[in-house]
This record gives sequence, structure tokens and C-alpha cells, in this order.
Amino acid sequence: ALTGRQDVDWAVREDGGKFVDFTPDFARVWNWKDELPEQRLVCAGKHLRGRASLVSLELLPALYALTGRAGRADDFRDEELSPVERDVAAALLENGPTSSADLPHIAGHERKRTHAAAERLQKRLVVTAAGRQERDRGWPAVVLDLLPSRYAEHLRTLPDADVARTDLAATVLRSAREISAADLAAVIGGPRKEAAAALDRLTDQGAARARDTGEYVLWTTGSKRGG
Repeated sequence: ALTGRQDVDWAVREDGGKFVDFTPDFARVWNWKDELPEQRLVCAGKHLRGRASLVSLELLPALYALTGRAGRADDFRDEELSPVERDVAAALLENGPTSSADLPHIAGHERKRTHAAAERLQKRLVVTAAGRQERDRGWPAVVLDLLPSRYAEHLRTLPDADVARTDLAATVLRSAREISAADLAAVIGGPRKEAAAALDRLTDQGAARARDTGEYVLWTTGSKRGG
């Protein structure tokens, strides 16, 4: 999308194929994943089914509403977390944004277990990315923060879960143009039944149309182009 081409190599390599550096275009994209959340312009982290994702601040309240939490920085205290996950979240609550390189020492757990816990907490929208920390050797370290603390102003008023799921369904449908309930659930989580109900609400609003293939139902955008 950045270059307008599909045959762009993302890396500069030696004659033998060894990686040397990112191409300038890909380096821009690679930096955005750190720069945008650092400036609080977008929420970034492994938030959608554990995949690295960028979530717009406009849609963040809807996505967060599906957690059932209130949007407080210490919401994690009411969650069923493992001891390591709880210690990681508590360390961020006490110390604020912390690099992944420093977090194991502060949380008091071995590095591998700390990093795994931090990834699980990102999937649950407890922890989020907050930039990067340059290091003298090796790759920069990701800076982590508590998501409801970092984006508190956007989470003051959360929509009802059904409204949130319908808004998210509309966004996914506009992008994909045709989806099943399983497709939607794979993106935003939750049971397929709830995903189907959200798509049915879009149908009732005239924003989607349902088509029964005989094996499953597909929803398309309500416009003629979506048919």
C-alpha cells in the first residue's frame, strides 16, 4: 500500500541472501509500530487473537468493551490471571511504561516467562505497546504499558457489548466485503453466535445482507457494490 506495488522486497540483502537492513519503505512501516503508540496516535500490540495489530483510537472503546472491564488502570486485579501475569501487570501499574528488557527484573520473574505473560496480557487488552527503547547492542526493546492507563481518556465511556460488537462487525465487513460469523469471531473473538447476532443487527439496519450458501451464511455490505 505504501509503495503502490506488490512485488516489493522488504529487505536489503548481500549477494548470498544474508539480511543487511530493511528497505527504506519497510523501515518506515517498521518504525510506525513503535512511533504511533509512543505518541498515543494508535493502540498497538498483540491485541487481536495474539497477532500484532494496530487499533484506531476510535474503535478502541468498542474492542475494550468486549472485555467486560470498566476501563480502570487496575482492572486487572479483578481478572483471573496467573501469578506471573499479575506480577507483570502490577509492575507496570507501579512503574509506568517499562521496556521489555527491564520488565523481568522489575516483575521478579525469568525473562522468557515474563515475555510470555506480557504477550498473553496484550491479547487480553491489559498490556499494550508504548514505544521502543534503544539499546547499545541488539534490537531495540519494546516499551510496555497498561492499556487502560495509557488510553484512559478514550475509555471513560464504553459502549454496551452488543453495540460494540456491531460497530466492530461493521468495520470488518467494510474491509472484507463478505464475511461469515466464523470470520468475524476469528478477528474480534467471542462465540460465533454473538458474531452472527452482530451481523444480523447490521442486516436489520440495512448495512449488510445475508446470503445462505446451504452450508453457512455469508454477510455482504448493504450497498450494491457489496453484493
